[in-house]
Amino acid sequence: MNDAVTKPKTRTKTKVERPRLHKVILINDDYTPREFVTMVLKAEFRMTEDQAYKVMITAHKLGACVVAVFTKDVAETKATRATDAGRAKGYPLLFTTEPEE
Repeated sequence: MNDAVTKPKTRTKTKVERPRLHKVILINDDYTPREFVTMVLKAEFRMTEDQAYKVMITAHKLGACVVAVFTKDVAETKATRATDAGRAKGYPLLFTTEPEE
């Protein structure tokens, strides 16, 4: 008889997890001109004039508005660059990031 023991081949699949996404949030302030906020949104987030205006007005009415969703590094970089653009002109413009649920 055959005394050979055969083992089933096991294959391990590596599961690649998608990176967690982070929201970039525009915080409303009463000092930064609307035109400047719109310009920053168009420049940094590549929005059209209409999209940038709608985001700016939403932040103005509600106090804050989600601008876009990116991976963590991209979100933090864009938020920092947009905030720095406001600071360079002397405005208290603020963009923050937070993880998306």
